Amino acid sequence: MNPNLLSPLLRHLSQTVIGSEEASRLLLTALLGNGHVLIEGAPGIGKTMLAHTLASSMGGVFKRVQFTPDLLPSDLLGYNLYRSATGGFEFIPGPVFSNCLLADEINRTSPRVQSALLESMNEGRVTIDGITRDLPRPFIVIATQNDTHATGTFPLPEPQLDRFLLSLQMTLPDAGKQTEILLSHAARGTEPETTPDFDLDGATILSLQKIAAELPVSLAVAQYITALCEALRRLAGSDESVSVRASLAILRAARANAFLESAPAVYPDHVQAVFPAVMRHRILSEQDFDPLELIGMALTKTPVR
Repeated sequence: MNPNLLSPLLRHLSQTVIGSEEASRLLLTALLGNGHVLIEGAPGIGKTMLAHTLASSMGGVFKRVQFTPDLLPSDLLGYNLYRSATGGFEFIPGPVFSNCLLADEINRTSPRVQSALLESMNEGRVTIDGITRDLPRPFIVIATQNDTHATGTFPLPEPQLDRFLLSLQMTLPDAGKQTEILLSHAARGTEPETTPDFDLDGATILSLQKIAAELPVSLAVAQYITALCEALRRLAGSDESVSVRASLAILRAARANAFLESAPAVYPDHVQAVFPAVMRHRILSEQDFDPLELIGMALTKTPVR
C-alpha cells in the first residue's frame, strides 16, 4: 500500500493549524506506529484543533472527553445499568469504546481517572466488574495537556506517560505566523469548514500499520537504538530513566517514520527524527533540567554505526 495515501491528510493537518508542520507529521507517525500521542503546550495554540482534525479525518468512531476534576472512571470506561424490565444489567459503553479518543486537558482530572486509561491504552481493552471487553480497532488516544505548572493540573503518573508513543510540544508561533493565522480566519468567513474525505477507514489504517510494522530493521540500527538509550540513561543518572518499553517505542516510531518517507528499511536518520518526541516525556528527574538538552547530548555523543 502506498504511503503517499497519507500525503493529502498531512497537508490538511498542516493547513488547519498554521505552523504545525512538524506536529502534524509526528501525529501521523503515532497513528502509523499504532501508538498514542500526548500534545503539550499552553491553552489557545491549536492543540485541540489539531487533534480533532486528525480524529475526524480517520473515519470510524470518534469521541471527545473534556477532562475535569469531577470526572469519574465510569464516565470514561462505561458502567453496568440495572434494567428493572428485564431484571438484569445492561452495559453502557463509555467514550473509550471508539477508534479515536480525544482526551482534552488530560492533566486537569484526578490521578484515579488518569489511571483508568492505562489498561485501554496498553492492552486495547477494559475490565469492568470482572468482565473484560475489547476496544474497537484501530484505537488511538490523542491527549492534550496544559503546562504542568498551570493552576488546577495533576501530573500524569510515570506508568501512563510511558504508554504514550510520542509527545509533541506546541509553542506560541512567531509574530509572522500569528498574522497569517489572523488573515486565514478573516478570509474564512462564517461558513463552517468541512473535512475532506481521505479514504481512511479502519481497515485501511490497520493495513498501513501492519506494513509499517514489517519494515526491515538491521542489526546496526538496533544497536544504534540501544546505544542511544544507554547514553541517555548515563546522562540522566539512572538506569531506570529509560525503560525497555521506551526502546521498543523508538523502534515503532522509526518504522512509521521510514514508511512515511517511502523508505525500504529503517535507517539511523529515521531513528534520529523521532528520538526526541519518543523520549521527551519519559525523562523525569528530581533535578531541574530540560530533557531535550539531555536528548540532544545523547544524539550528539552516540556515533552512528
